[in-house]
Amino acid sequence: MSKRKVRVGELVKREISDILHTRFKNEAVTITITEVDVSPDNKNALVLYSVFETKTYDRRKAQQFFRKNGYMFGRELSKRIILKNLPVLTFAFDEKNQAATKVNELIDELQIPEGGAADSTSPEGK
Repeated sequence: MSKRKVRVGELVKREISDILHTRFKNEAVTITITEVDVSPDNKNALVLYSVFETKTYDRRKAQQFFRKNGYMFGRELSKRIILKNLPVLTFAFDEKNQAATKVNELIDELQIPEGGAADSTSPEGK
C-alpha cells in the first residue's frame, strides 16, 4: 500500500469526522468514522463508520443519514481538500467493529472461577 494512499485516506477521514462534529452534532454523538479506504487512483473512497446504537438511533438511521447527506460531505470536502482527483465517497457500515463488540460480550459472559483454572502441571497444583 502506497504512503500517498494512506495519507489521503487519513486526511479524508479526519475531515469527514470534523464535518460530522461541526455540522451534525446530534449524529456525531452516535456515529464514528472508523476507516477510509481510498482507491489507488484517488477516484473512489470507501468510508466505514460504526454506530453506538441507542433506543432512538440505530444502524438503519445512520445509513439513511449518509444516503441523504453523502453529497454534502463530498461538496464540503472539496472546499477543504485540494487534490487533483477528489474521491467520490461511498459510506458503509463497519462490520468489523460489530464483530469485535460481540466477541467482547461473549468473553464477558464467560464464568471463570475467582482464582482462575488450576493447572495440574504447575508446582502449585502438585
